[in-house]
Amino acid sequence: MTPVEVEVYDTTLRDGTQGENIALSVDDKLKITRLLDDLGVTYIEGGWPGSNPKDAAYFQRVRELNLQHARVAAFGMTCRVGGDAATDANILALLDAATPVVTVVGKTSLLHVREIIRTTPEENLRIIRESLAFLKAQGREVIYDAEHFFDGYKLDADYALQTLQAALDGGAGVLVLCDTNGGSMPWEIGGILRTVAERFPGVRLGIHCHNDGEMAVANTLVAVRHGVTHIQGTINGYGERCGNTNLCSAVPDLELKLGLRCLPEGRLARLTGVARTVAEIANMAPNHQAAYVGKSAFAHKGGMHVAAIRRNVDSYQHIDPALVGNKMRVLVSDLSGRGNMLSKAEEYGQNLTADEAQKLVARIKELEHRGFVFEGAEASIMMLIRRQRPDYTPPFELIDFMAVVEHRAGRGMFAEATIKLRVNGEEIHTVSSGNGPVDALDHAMRKALTPLYPPLAEFQLADYKVRILDGQNGAAAMTRVLIDTQNGHQRWSTVGASTNIIEASWFALADSVEYGLTHVMGCC
Repeated sequence: MTPVEVEVYDTTLRDGTQGENIALSVDDKLKITRLLDDLGVTYIEGGWPGSNPKDAAYFQRVRELNLQHARVAAFGMTCRVGGDAATDANILALLDAATPVVTVVGKTSLLHVREIIRTTPEENLRIIRESLAFLKAQGREVIYDAEHFFDGYKLDADYALQTLQAALDGGAGVLVLCDTNGGSMPWEIGGILRTVAERFPGVRLGIHCHNDGEMAVANTLVAVRHGVTHIQGTINGYGERCGNTNLCSAVPDLELKLGLRCLPEGRLARLTGVARTVAEIANMAPNHQAAYVGKSAFAHKGGMHVAAIRRNVDSYQHIDPALVGNKMRVLVSDLSGRGNMLSKAEEYGQNLTADEAQKLVARIKELEHRGFVFEGAEASIMMLIRRQRPDYTPPFELIDFMAVVEHRAGRGMFAEATIKLRVNGEEIHTVSSGNGPVDALDHAMRKALTPLYPPLAEFQLADYKVRILDGQNGAAAMTRVLIDTQNGHQRWSTVGASTNIIEASWFALADSVEYGLTHVMGCC
């Protein structure tokens, strides 16, 4: 296996969980650990064993995993001011975690030495040196995180460098320079690192950046260009305040732009899957605009752009999306040209003539003028394509429907829908109730169609979104409805729009069922 040139230290399970609205169970952390190991990172920081029972439990259970690439690190602080490392509770908790690697954070800035831990500069140097020396003597690989290093260097450069020397004297294998407040600029990082590299030749240097100035990835890249061989960050950039260095951007930047190996060969293609799975586990909405791994990272919408990529995909893409496990997408909207529709039809295995594509583009522009939006409703696009084919026979056709909502004394709200459909030349008339008019309409349609198309029983409404498009019109406003449907294997999205929310819902609901029957299940 080709050795990496830049070590990737992932702190999603510790620093990432300090981000707002992120909470991981022990099982969640173990799942992410497996993902990160499969990706091929060098280190996984599992948590702070002295801080809470959940992290302590993680370190017990992670020993059962047969990790192939990553070494697990436990994170903690130096011993307390005036204390002895050999008896310090946090230091002993690091040992109890029984990880091969321990990462110790210590104070660099005199502001924090004097005002936060309230001690002397000399005592701070002692606790750094003795804490690391004790852990090193117990056979651990020791990584030192120099907290607030860049801010501390700007305040008193000589003292900041003394803290690094104390860490080296204690046995640190890597000196990690932290931009803890996230406010440093790339030129500051580069200038300071030149001095550090000259002061400590041959020493492994690392970088740990926060993103408060939107510079975490840029600062990480600059640091690597100045000799750093160890980068710290999190998947999707999760972390406190504005987050940490986003490894999903920094790693492909280093591999694809700087030509440096960060992961085992071939593993970069797993990055998009890891990013999206971690977001799912963390119950966080994926950032569609995220570089490299976002759903929109290689999405093309403008007609001129799509026409160009149909001739040469490199015309509007900086890399092949497959390198990071992503894929190119062509969007269809009122900004589309004929090329957008031709590409979308090809994606679904359909053949269109140039004239047919032009007519569909005109139809989509007309519908979007009425409130439809097809970017997030590709199943509705597919149905537009299929319906314009002269040989297409729909699995059902709507004759009419009625939805009634009542409030009945002693019973409360009641919704009922009646629907009449034409299937194979025959009329089917059904009635059903539901929690609301849309639910009742859905039940009535299923009641009519499921005996004829049994796979419909597997369809589930996964999401239902309503957006008011012209609020100034009050209750008479144009309404857009987006529906997500799934069958346990696939998920698809459809759209409807109308001044009547029930009609808008019907458009989206009918597209959803028709697409599922014809394209997903192949029933018709």
